Parts: sequence; structure tokens; C-alpha cells
Amino acid sequence: MLYDALKTIHLLSIILWVGGMTFALFFVRPAVSQLEGPQRLTLMQDIMSRFFKTVTVASLLVLITGFWMIGRVAKQMVQSGVGFEMPFTWWFMAVVGTLMVAIYFHIRLALFKRFNDAVKFSVWDKAATAFAKLRLWISINLGLGILIIVVTLLGRSLT
Repeated sequence: MLYDALKTIHLLSIILWVGGMTFALFFVRPAVSQLEGPQRLTLMQDIMSRFFKTVTVASLLVLITGFWMIGRVAKQMVQSGVGFEMPFTWWFMAVVGTLMVAIYFHIRLALFKRFNDAVKFSVWDKAATAFAKLRLWISINLGLGILIIVVTLLGRSLT
């Protein structure tokens, strides 16, 4: 029961995070590109501020539940006298997922701060440059998230 609850929280957090990045990059950003620079950047700052509050929680939940589930399975196997060898897909999820969280916190604490400050002080050229860097790193994280999903699903069908 606990494992199922952890897995549900894990998957819902991933859906929110990866789905949110997809929505922002492929739907919101192109739609707001019709607005003038200051208006577009101010709107994206507001959208991203709200999204990042949620992703902070979701990313931490992904890490906590993921490692908790791994630990739980390892503990049960060892207690039953069976050795535990973590499957490749779990290693992949753990390593690349941890990298994604590290990238996210770089985005949130460094890149978004620069963008936020530039918007706050109406320095639109710096805001546009900072936003381009945000978009690049969010795209990288989205690619990593999709890669984890593909490797995990393909890994299951190969075993």
C-alpha cells in the first residue's frame, strides 16, 4: 500500500513537471510571442514564478519518493535473503532524475533570479537574454525527462 502511494505521488509529480515544461515551451511561449517585449517578458515572469513554486515541490517529491521506493525494495529483498541488484532503468532514472533536479535548481535559483531582476527593473535587453537562457535549460531538462520516460518504458519491454 505504501509503495503504491509513493509510486502514485512519484508519477503525478513527473507528469506535472514534464507536462508543465511541454506546455510552457510549445504552447504558452509561442502564444505570447505576439505580445510586445516588455509585456511578453512580464507575463512569462508571472507564469514561470507560479510554475516554479509547484515544480520545486514536485521535483523534491520525485527524488524523495524515487529513492524511498528503491530503498524499500532493496530492504525487502535483503530481508528475504535475496540479493538486491538495482535494474539499469532504476539506475538511469536515479542518476538522470537527480541531474534534472540539479538543473532545475540552477534554473530556479540562478537563471530565473537574473530574469526576475531584469524584469523587475525593466532592463528589457537583459530580461530577453536571461529568458533565452531559461528557455534553453528548460528545453534540456524537458529532453532529459522525455529520455527517462522512453528508457524506462523501453527497458521494461526488453526485460
